[in-house]
Amino acid sequence: MMATNWSFGTLSKENRTEGIGLRTKKQVVAGFLVLSSMVLALGSASAQTTAPAAGSVAPAGQAAPVVTVPADTKEAVAAWAPVRTIALPKPGVASLDRRGNLYVTDSQNNLRQYGPDGQVLNTFSPPLPGHTAQVEAWNTAKILVFYDDRQQVVLLDRFLAPIAEVRWQDYLDGQVRTATLAPDDRYWLLNESDLTLRQFDTNQKRFSITTPLDLLIGRSRPDFRFLREYQNNLYLVDRNSGIYVFDNLGNYRKKLPLPGLSYVGFRGDELYYLAPDGLRFLHLYSLTERVLPLPIAGAQQVLVGEQYAYVLTSAGVQVYKI
Repeated sequence: MMATNWSFGTLSKENRTEGIGLRTKKQVVAGFLVLSSMVLALGSASAQTTAPAAGSVAPAGQAAPVVTVPADTKEAVAAWAPVRTIALPKPGVASLDRRGNLYVTDSQNNLRQYGPDGQVLNTFSPPLPGHTAQVEAWNTAKILVFYDDRQQVVLLDRFLAPIAEVRWQDYLDGQVRTATLAPDDRYWLLNESDLTLRQFDTNQKRFSITTPLDLLIGRSRPDFRFLREYQNNLYLVDRNSGIYVFDNLGNYRKKLPLPGLSYVGFRGDELYYLAPDGLRFLHLYSLTERVLPLPIAGAQQVLVGEQYAYVLTSAGVQVYKI
C-alpha cells in the first residue's frame, strides 16, 4: 500500500508539473504574438511618416522625383511677424550673406546693403552704367556683381568697396549668361554661345574646368537664369526645363524637374523657390518638399535667412521675423 500510494503521488505530481509547463508555454507564445503584432504596427506607422519616397535620388539623365508635404496654412502665415517696410520702387536682383545682410539693386542698378532687420547700411553706385544680372553675397568676404550687358564681374568687400573686376571678353569668345563665385574664389560661368559650363581660375588667368551641356540639353532651347555653388554642388537654373545639378568639379549629377524658375535660395539643407501657392522648400537630399504660404500677395522674389525673411514686391521690400 505504501509503494502504491507513493507511486500514485509521484505520477500526480508530474502531471501537475506538466500541466503548469504547458500553460506557461501557451502564455509565452501568446505574449510573443501580441508583442510581434505591436512591433509590426509601430513599424508600419513609422514607415508611413518617415520613409523617403522610392528612388528619391535620380541617376544622371533622369528627373529626380519630388514628394510634397502639406502644411497648416493658418499656422504658417501666423509665423510671419512684420518688422519693417523698405520703400524701393522696382527692386532688381537680390542676395543674402551669411551674416544675414540683404543686398538688393534699385531701378538705377545701384546696389543697396541693409542689415538683417532692414536698416540701411551702404550703397554702391557703379562708375559705368550697366544692367545688373546677378548679385551673389554668400561668400563671407566678397560680394559678386555681374553686369551682363558689359560682360563684367565686379567684386566688392563687405563695405561695398570695389576690390577686383574681370572682363570676360578678355578670356573667351562668347556670351556669358550667368556667373557666380566659388568658395575657393574661382568663378563659375555659363557660356551661352557654345553651351559650356566653365570654371575660371583668377590666379592662373585661365579656365580650369569645361563641361559641355549640349548632350544634356538635347534639342530643347534653354533659358539659363541663375547659378550658385552650395554644399559642394553647383545648381544651374533653366527656366524652361528645371535645375541642373553638378558636383564641384563640373560633373553632371541629376536634374530637378522645376521649370519656370529664375532664382533659387538655400537655407540649411533646403532649396527654396517662389511658387504660385507660396514659398516651397525642397530638401536637397531626401527631396521631400514643404509649402509655406506667404503673408502678402504680389511677391516677385523671397529671401529667407536664419531669423528674417524678405519679400520683394514692385513697391519695395517687406521684412518679416520668422
